[in-house]
Amino acid sequence: MAKLEFISKFKDALTSVQTVKIISFFAFTVIITAIISSQNFFFQNIIENGISKRDIIAQKTLIVEDVKRTEQHKKEVAQKIEPIMAPAEDDFIKGNLQTLQSSIMQIRRKDVQESVKKEELGILFDLSDNTKRDFIINYLLKADENSLHEVFDKSSLTLTNILHAGITEKDYEKDNIDKIILNNLVSNVSRRQVSVITALLEQVIVPNLVVDEFATEIARKNAQNSVKPYEVVFQKGDKILFEGEPVTRLKRDALRQAGYNVYELNWQGLAAIYVIVFIATALFLGFMKFFEKDYLEPRYISLSAILSMFLALIGVVLPVGFSPYVLPVPAFLMLMSIFTNSRIALVASVMMLSVMAVGYQYNIQFVVTFILLTIFSVILMSQIKYAKRVDLIKIGFNISIAGIIIVLSIYILEKCLIDVDNVLILKDVAFIFMNGIVSSIITLGSLPLFESTFKIITSYGLAELGDHNQKLLKRLQMDAPGTYHHSLMVSNLCEAAAEAIGADPILARVGALYHDIGKLKRPLFFVENQSYFLIENPHNKFTPRISKMIITAHPKDGIEIAKEYHLPQVIQNFILQHHGEGLASYFYNQAVKEEGVENVKEEQFRYTGPKPNTKETAILMIADAVESAVRSLKNPTPEEIESMINKIIVERLNDGQLSDSPLTLKDIKTIASTFSRILRGMQHNRIKYQENLAEELQKQKINMPAKLLDEDLENKIKQLEGDKKQENPQKSDEDKNA
Repeated sequence: MAKLEFISKFKDALTSVQTVKIISFFAFTVIITAIISSQNFFFQNIIENGISKRDIIAQKTLIVEDVKRTEQHKKEVAQKIEPIMAPAEDDFIKGNLQTLQSSIMQIRRKDVQESVKKEELGILFDLSDNTKRDFIINYLLKADENSLHEVFDKSSLTLTNILHAGITEKDYEKDNIDKIILNNLVSNVSRRQVSVITALLEQVIVPNLVVDEFATEIARKNAQNSVKPYEVVFQKGDKILFEGEPVTRLKRDALRQAGYNVYELNWQGLAAIYVIVFIATALFLGFMKFFEKDYLEPRYISLSAILSMFLALIGVVLPVGFSPYVLPVPAFLMLMSIFTNSRIALVASVMMLSVMAVGYQYNIQFVVTFILLTIFSVILMSQIKYAKRVDLIKIGFNISIAGIIIVLSIYILEKCLIDVDNVLILKDVAFIFMNGIVSSIITLGSLPLFESTFKIITSYGLAELGDHNQKLLKRLQMDAPGTYHHSLMVSNLCEAAAEAIGADPILARVGALYHDIGKLKRPLFFVENQSYFLIENPHNKFTPRISKMIITAHPKDGIEIAKEYHLPQVIQNFILQHHGEGLASYFYNQAVKEEGVENVKEEQFRYTGPKPNTKETAILMIADAVESAVRSLKNPTPEEIESMINKIIVERLNDGQLSDSPLTLKDIKTIASTFSRILRGMQHNRIKYQENLAEELQKQKINMPAKLLDEDLENKIKQLEGDKKQENPQKSDEDKNA
């Protein structure tokens, strides 16, 4: 018994909803990983541990760049570029010379012993040669001021020449400052002055040219870009690889051009791809859980998984080296937008692009192009009204134009930096243009297939169901014309109210058209059809309880008919919920009169529900009751219509029939005002036509604007007057006498 109980619990655990979700999650991530990794298996069949297992012959002429040699040459060229020097601040060096000259003059003027002056001047000059040092100090102390100022001036001019020519760190390190000074001396300088000028300038000269790193780097980049790539040509029939030959980078590039996939994945690589797929899938489901709970149903998740697998498969079968701009990413996004919404489509597309870009090694230009195109497409899809299928073709064309602009912009930027083949640009532009249009065609063609497979009704499917030539609606029109007319009126109310509060107007309209199809089972038991067939109300022959059973059965009868005609679940919700758990008040009151209030319970005269749980079904509940109630009024005024609408809404609120719906009080207020506006239009006053139309028109002619009385109307009035005279000639003569 314990073993059987354990097996039973194990089976229950395996079949639980949570377990199924977990298994499905891991199954999807494994499948996507397998699809993405499958492109690497073929390469592993011909290469083992980096060694070729067989001869591989070129089937066409291949021109392959030897990247290794090209890069080596670029490095050599860059190293030969001398650093570009830029001048530093010269004023600082000149200021130091002026400061030194001022210090010398101050020492000369001091009223101290000469030995003290020599000691102070010795501090200013760092000279290793004592003989030269003594000569310089004596000259600076004993020379007259005119001679000294002449030396100072020539020093300044020489320094200017030196700074203009420039001194680098390399010049300074070589300890050839004396040579630089002598080469830049001004003219007419005596030997004595040369020694003093050299001594002065040696104390202040520092390098005034520094390396401009940015300009040097640009020069080296330009030099590298000017290097032509080394190319190796494999003629048709040449062997790309010999059996047993190591696979170098050059040979890998040649294999890639020959159509081989050259990515060799080991178990670590597979694990890395799986981790990326796992993270992307988990993030997508997390987004759905926190922001789009309504679409966490299995059918929506399954559809997203199937579309993702198809997109990944197309990426695998795409020949290596072929332009990735043909990938139908726009088709993926458009289908996701139609079956879910634009936000989900955007997140799903970005996740798939990220995984595929890593798994298939797509370049950054492709990723940027499709991310920008995805955002643009989402904006377009969010604005579509789903009225005409041709709108999808228009969106596809707009996507194509946007794709051309993005691709061209990226290539123009690239051409500023490197040389790009114009043929490649034209090919990619053509591919991205065709991609948008073909994606829209794929979307149109696959919509019915996915709708029927996953039982998801789209706005296009709803628009088709709303066609009055649908078989079920034609049957409703023929067998229950009163119900059909009532459904038309209610559908108008629902559509307008749904649009006013931001609900789905197409869903509300179509759901309202089908909400009463259950009355087809017994159309003559509903008052709106009895007047059309001119029959007596059959409920007069039944007790209130039997009548209640017949009337409240029409939602369930409607579900049976809906299943027979394969109406989607979302429409069946309208059929089942439009009365909620409301009270069949007419038959309840009849029963109270006949049986007494103590013998009748409200629960016995209520619909079986459930209550409306969406905005659209809640709108239908109110619209259904409001239209019937207002139609029962005879020539109602706008105030009476508004009062009736408010009364019905308050009754539904007090009865708790709207408690499960997401309608807010603001929504309900908007719905009431929308209903009031439309019903006032439906209940407009009619013109009471006079028996003597000609006379009435003639009387009003004076007050009518001239532009309303066209020639045709004048002729009609005259014709009517003539016909009247012919019918009553005697009356006409009396009028003349009068």
